[in-house]
Amino acid sequence: MTVDAPARPRWRPARAAVLLAVFVCAACGLVYELALVALGSYLIGDAVGQASIVLGVMVFAMGVGALVAKPLQSRAAAAFAAIELTLALLGGLSVLGLYAAFAWLDLYGPALVGTAFVLGLLIGAEIPLLMVMLQRIREQSAGSAVADLFAADYVGALLGGLAFPFLLMPVFGQLKGALVVGAVNAVAGLALVFTVFRAELGRRARVVLGAGAVVVGLLLGYAWVTAHDFEVTARQQLYRDPVVHAERSRYQEIVLTRSVREVGHTDTDLRLFLNGDLQFSSVDEYRYHEALVHPAMRGPHGDVLVLGAGDGLAAREILKYPDVRSVTLVDLDPAVVALARSEPQLRELNRRSLTDPRIRVLNLDAFGWLRTATERFDVVIADLPDPDETATAKLYTVEFYALVRPVLAPGGRLVVQSGSPYFAPRSYWSIERSVREAGFATTPYHVDVPSFGDWGFVLAVPGDAAPELALPADAPPLRFLTPQVVAAAATFPADRARVDVPASTLLQPRVLEYAREEWRGY
Repeated sequence: MTVDAPARPRWRPARAAVLLAVFVCAACGLVYELALVALGSYLIGDAVGQASIVLGVMVFAMGVGALVAKPLQSRAAAAFAAIELTLALLGGLSVLGLYAAFAWLDLYGPALVGTAFVLGLLIGAEIPLLMVMLQRIREQSAGSAVADLFAADYVGALLGGLAFPFLLMPVFGQLKGALVVGAVNAVAGLALVFTVFRAELGRRARVVLGAGAVVVGLLLGYAWVTAHDFEVTARQQLYRDPVVHAERSRYQEIVLTRSVREVGHTDTDLRLFLNGDLQFSSVDEYRYHEALVHPAMRGPHGDVLVLGAGDGLAAREILKYPDVRSVTLVDLDPAVVALARSEPQLRELNRRSLTDPRIRVLNLDAFGWLRTATERFDVVIADLPDPDETATAKLYTVEFYALVRPVLAPGGRLVVQSGSPYFAPRSYWSIERSVREAGFATTPYHVDVPSFGDWGFVLAVPGDAAPELALPADAPPLRFLTPQVVAAAATFPADRARVDVPASTLLQPRVLEYAREEWRGY
């Protein structure tokens, strides 16, 4: 008893330090995983696919890393410190490197797999080494030691999972957020080794690790200082025209580009991109928005619901009718709406529609809002992002259109932007089929929008009688649509006739599969 008593204060703080390191390293490791998934979702758009690749490769690599760590157990403390420095550097620079691979090298897929494997290898080597270090402080039964380590590991993962979306992304952004986590990772690993296990390090090991820490710190610091310039340069590489506004909101990357159309012309081409997908070109957006809005306004149109269209361009066309009493616009991202209200050229293009007193903007998910909506509308305009991502595919399902029916007033009409019947015919006709299976009669139509090509829409009314495609008698003067153009829009050529494809549902989002396959080469 007299021998053991003074030893307790020494091993207990040391053991707590090891478990704290496990906690921090687990949080950092999960952040690296989430950063790779999020970056892939922004750049590629396939959230489920990117998550599957990253998680699958990293978990596999973690198993390999655990085996690779076995020969290092005799020098566990030095090996652990070296692994944490390497992980801090590679994890901290992972977002920067992958963005560069996407922007300049067109090697994003192989770079993602390689990065996920290396990071997983290093993360997998942590636990076996930490187990050895924990047992050297005070030997426990294998079950107790594993329980302690994995408890700290899983709780740390929870912290990382919450910190990434709610702290790191909003405060630092993806690129700098990864750098911050890399720095934390390095400090946690070195602090443990140079305090609790300093006696196990030889002089040479201390010098090498100290020099390595300086190098990692300098590289991460340099990346931090140059991060903004790098991001601006890499982003510009992705767009043909000069970028005049760029921000990453909670939901997506928002980019505005502007350029003079041709030499000798003063007209500018303002383009909005969301996650890299073109939303409109100011040169020809009027064709798209006139075709989207005005055929649906034939009939009562006092109260109009717009789903999506936070840029205010659809609202501009709706407000051309003086007898419109109200327009309710439901768009998920408040950053898009704020841009449409503040950017001078965009405000001029949408004629300040989002500041009109008849407009009510709700920054909510359209699917969730429809489930509880009790109001009724004469016209519903679904101008939503294309269904090429998991998050947007649900907005093109039978279930979604079934939610629209209860909010339509008697005699009400629905119009859906439906993609290109030329470039993506299966996607287009699957959307039309989904609208029909939700209890609507449909009239599909399409027009030419040079920036997009042949673009399609679906006009629908509840019941069995398909709506007539025509302009309202009180239609305002239009730049593109005429009665003849509208009549011709309902005719599809022989090589783009109706395709018999199944509807898309929440449990079987076929439109997502079609969209990815058909747009792959464009």
